[in-house]
Formats: sequence, C-alpha cells, structure tokens
Amino acid sequence: MIKQLIRSYVLLVAVAILLFTVPVAFTLTAQLRGDTEVSIEREATTMALLLGNGDTASCQALEEMARAYAEETEDEVQATTTARCAPALPRPERDAALARALEQGRPTTDWGSDFIWGRDLVITVPAKDDGQVVGAVRIVYSTSGLTHRLWTIWGFRAGLAVAVLGVAALIGAVVARRITRPLRQLNDMASKFSDGDLTARSPVTGPQETQTLARTLNQAGERLDTLIASQRIFVADASHQLRTPLTALRLSLDNIADGVDDEFVREDVEQATAEVVRMSRLVNGLLVLARAEAKVTAAEPLSLTDIVAERLSVWRPAADERGVTIALRGSVVDDRPSVLASPGHLDQVLDNVLSNALEVSPDGGEITVRTHAEGDRVVLSVLDDGPGMSDAEKSRAFDRFWRGQGLTGRSGSGLGLAVVKQLVTDDGGTVTLTDAPGGGLSVRISLRASRTSGG
Repeated sequence: MIKQLIRSYVLLVAVAILLFTVPVAFTLTAQLRGDTEVSIEREATTMALLLGNGDTASCQALEEMARAYAEETEDEVQATTTARCAPALPRPERDAALARALEQGRPTTDWGSDFIWGRDLVITVPAKDDGQVVGAVRIVYSTSGLTHRLWTIWGFRAGLAVAVLGVAALIGAVVARRITRPLRQLNDMASKFSDGDLTARSPVTGPQETQTLARTLNQAGERLDTLIASQRIFVADASHQLRTPLTALRLSLDNIADGVDDEFVREDVEQATAEVVRMSRLVNGLLVLARAEAKVTAAEPLSLTDIVAERLSVWRPAADERGVTIALRGSVVDDRPSVLASPGHLDQVLDNVLSNALEVSPDGGEITVRTHAEGDRVVLSVLDDGPGMSDAEKSRAFDRFWRGQGLTGRSGSGLGLAVVKQLVTDDGGTVTLTDAPGGGLSVRISLRASRTSGG
C-alpha cells in the first residue's frame, strides 16, 4: 500500500510537471527562435541598405561590417548586386530564396528544417535603390549556439523535474508511512491474535475511520479474551466436578465387590466398574480436548530434539514391558532442528501418538520415530508395526469418539487423534496418516521450522 501511495504521489507530480513545465519550455524555445530570427534579419537589412546605396563608401562600410560580423559570430555574410559597386564578399548560390528576393523584393528566412531548426539559419534580404532591387544580402547563421541553449533550457527543466520527482517520492514515502501507520498497527495486532496473544491491543490513532476500526477490534479482543478465560475456568471446574464423583463411584463399586459373595452380583459389579473406568477415560479425553481448544498461546521456538528425547524416555519403560522397541532415526539427532509450537503442545501430541502406536503394536514389535526437513517445515513421523488402517478408516481417524479396529486399541476413548489434530493445527502445522513401508501406520506431523534455535 505504501508503494502504491508513493507511485500515486509521483505520478501526480509528474503530470503536473508535464502540464506546466513542458509548455513553458516550448514557449521559451519559440521565443529563442523568434528573437534570433529578428536579430539576424535586422543585421541583414542593415547590410542590404548599405549595398543598395551603391557608392564606394557604402561598399567599403559593408565589407568592414561583414568582416567584423563574421569575426565576432563566425557566421558568413554573402552578397550579390547589379549596382556599379560590388563588395568583396562571397556570392550566394542561386536558389529559390535568392530568386524571390531579387525578383519579388521580399526577404526570406530558411531554418533548414520544419522541426525546430536545421544546421544553419539562412536569411536573404533584398537590397533596393530608389525602390528598385539591385542585389541581395544573405547571412548564413550557424544554429549550433541555439542548439546548445536549447539543450540548456530542456536539460535544466529535465534536471529540475527529476529533482522535484525525487523530493515528491521522499515526501510521499513519509506521508504514506504516516497515513498507513494505523493500518500497520492493526495488522500487528491481527498477527499477534493469529499467534494466540489475545492481550494484544491496537493504539487508537489516525483518521476517524481507523480509530473506529481500532476500537472495534480492541473490544472484540477483550470479549474473546474474556470468553476464553471463562471457558478455561469452566474446564477447570468441570474437571474437578466430574472426576470426583466418578472416583467415588468406582471406590463404592470396589467396596461392594469385596463384600458380595454372589458370583452373579460380583460379575455385574465388575461390569459396572469397567464402565466407570471407561467413562473416566472418556471424561479425561474430553477435558484434554477442551483444554486444547480453549488454550490459545503464542508459538515460540522449541527444540524438537529435546522434546522427542524426553517423551521417548518416558514411554520406553512401558514399551519394554511388552518387548516393543522404540527407535529414533533421522536428522533430529544431528541437526537439532527448532520448530514453532506452543509450550506443552508437542508433549501432548507425542504422548497421544506414542500411546496409540504402543496399543496397536504387537509384542516384540518396533515403533520408529523419524524427522527430516522439507523447506521451511520440519516433518516428524511415528511408524508402528500394527495392523494399519484402510483408506476409509484414515478418513475418519480424526473424528471424535471414533475408534479403529486395532489389535489392542479398542479400549481407547476415540479422542487421541482428534486432540493431536487440534494441537498441531493451532501451531500452524498439519497431520496426516499414511501406510508405513513395512506395514502398519505412519503418523506424519508437519510443523513450521524456526530460524532461531529452541532451548
């Protein structure tokens, strides 16, 4: 927008210069041409009067005047006469201009070109004695001096125009930046909003329209911040209110099971306990997803190496119990890439993905974690040896409460991948499911790379 405004200012100034300066330059050129023509014609007329007198004194005066004129101006004076006195001057070539002067007694002016002028200005003036044409005087005036003055006129105006356009561009840049400053402040506020900083506010400055827009966005930001804060409070309260009754209900069922001897009653109590456990998992999954949707924080550079190493160290003991190997491969070991993510998001993502991979992996299987760079992105892949998914199952895997038909994954809540997608999307990344090369499933997570190191 700043560039467009500067171009507009420069264009307006250029049009103004074109409309006012160019006509003035043409007028000065025409005036220079007219003044030169009058001056040369006056000199030629004076010499023609001396030639028309026809006496010896006039001829000598004409010769001296022509010689002095030629020495001063380096132009040539030519003369032809039928009188008894013939000055020692070059004779002009017989042409239409000379014929017109001798036959019609009319002066002629030839600039040599219709466009401004040619190489020489030729003025021919008839010499008369008692009304009779007795000869003619011709002055061949070199226009090199006029051309130099012409270039001076146009060059000065061209340089002045360039200087004015430069000043207009500088002033336009200052004015444009001042005009667009409120818009840049609003854009900064919107950028902070997109990064999760809902406390960002824009100064109410500039024209009335931008002030109104800034106040409206500030009020919208305050309402969003208030609503999200209320949602966080609700999530915390719901977490406390739902977990406590479920825990008490499970303890009560355990006590009932310990005090009942009837096998059928015990079986019913154990089934009810299993449903309570499943409900607890479902509530925990819903709370995690609600927190992921409600918590909006600004992304910052984080070390992918440290996060992956930390989460793998947490999950390896659980994998060792079933003989499952977790292997780390890829450039993450050497390059230590940094990604843009909200604190805590990658931890939850890896926990959910590794938990699902461990549930569907057979005993003695292998889970592979790989990373590599793709332009301005860093790709984290988790591959397992499980049964994998069909294309139809992959299309539904990120739906809430959907559970696949894995070997050991039927007890899940169906919210793990939904949480993963929500967290990764909030950080500006993508997550996709593909088939692993050796069978099983590959969870491919693409994150924004950071130019600065995370730590």
